[in-house]
Amino acid sequence: MRTYERTHPWISFRCDLKTAGPDLWIALGEAASKCEHLCRVPLRPATAQVLHQLYLAKGVAATTAIEGNTLSEAEVRQAVEGKLVVPPSKQYLKQEVENIIAACNQIGQRLAGGSLPVPSAELLCAYNRQVLEQLPLNEDVTPGALRSHSVLVGEVYRGAPAEDCPYLLDRLCAWLNGADFQAPEKSAPGMETVYAIIRAVVAHLYMAWIHPFGDGNGRSARLCEFHILLSAGVPSPAAHLLSNHYNQTRTEYYRQLDYASKSGGDVVPFLKYAARGFVDGLRGQLEYIWDQQWDVAWQNFVHEKFQSKNSASEVRQRHLVLDVGDKRDWVAVGDIAELTPRMAKAYAGKTPKTIQRDLNALAEAGLILREGRKVKACREIILAFLPLRCNLDKIVPTDGVSTPPAPN
Repeated sequence: MRTYERTHPWISFRCDLKTAGPDLWIALGEAASKCEHLCRVPLRPATAQVLHQLYLAKGVAATTAIEGNTLSEAEVRQAVEGKLVVPPSKQYLKQEVENIIAACNQIGQRLAGGSLPVPSAELLCAYNRQVLEQLPLNEDVTPGALRSHSVLVGEVYRGAPAEDCPYLLDRLCAWLNGADFQAPEKSAPGMETVYAIIRAVVAHLYMAWIHPFGDGNGRSARLCEFHILLSAGVPSPAAHLLSNHYNQTRTEYYRQLDYASKSGGDVVPFLKYAARGFVDGLRGQLEYIWDQQWDVAWQNFVHEKFQSKNSASEVRQRHLVLDVGDKRDWVAVGDIAELTPRMAKAYAGKTPKTIQRDLNALAEAGLILREGRKVKACREIILAFLPLRCNLDKIVPTDGVSTPPAPN
């Protein structure tokens, strides 16, 4: 018998999902479906780039914040863009962030090049080395090397015995790459993603239990999780969502980790916790994308309205409604002449009457609303082109019976 079997019996390399109720499977199914939606939505290049950088920054900020890094998400975004400057006293914080950024980008590049390997002990050691590169460390910590000493995590959890770490890491990788995490043959579409999410979360959990390295275990575990999600076809912005969820719910994260070991290795509650956060994050990403699609549809609608209308006043009116629409809110009429550089140029030398005539024309065309000395673009007109459906938010109960309104 190995020592860990006596001290850490919950490290059993079994994933018993018999107790998983429908709520877990529904959440995993929704997550798989939303990942597929994200993969298939064509985005403008600028939007795709912003989405990638935004969620890379969120994921990196989250995984380092859990370990005590105090750089803000905005500062991490600057680091993603290569623009972060910090005083010498914060250089180690910047270095930690840059290490995770480089690791995530490397995983993405290897995936794009078709050379992303399956998880292995050597790969996880390489990730740990990259995570800890050029950081101040204790003398007994060697980046990328398995620890040879006992380690206490947060003064409450002791990692697996050091002598068992090489065996445990090898066995973990063999298990993750084995049949337990493969979707059954002839399973429904999307089940591959469902099993990949389970595999990624379980990998994270077991890395936390084993704690194979002298430092950087949490960051290495979350990097392994990111690797597995990305290799399974989860789009890169979504693959950062779990780290963000763990950081936003840090107290619950630690509680779930603690329960998972004390329960004897029951992974289901942690899976439910992770799946719920993943789905919430995916919903937020889709809202962002839908907003971008709404913007594209609005712009196309305006251009169609002005098709074959090329007089100076018509071009000016088209630019006016688009620039007002970009503000997404009411705009004071007195601010229009300086609303954007394009508006400043269009109305240079013009009287306020010209602006009024343009606004009247746009209001008559149904493209803007006027309310006193304020105007707003009628971007909501695009919603009329959505498929017919009942608006459940407007159902009013009457004598205990809900009567649906007419479809909108």
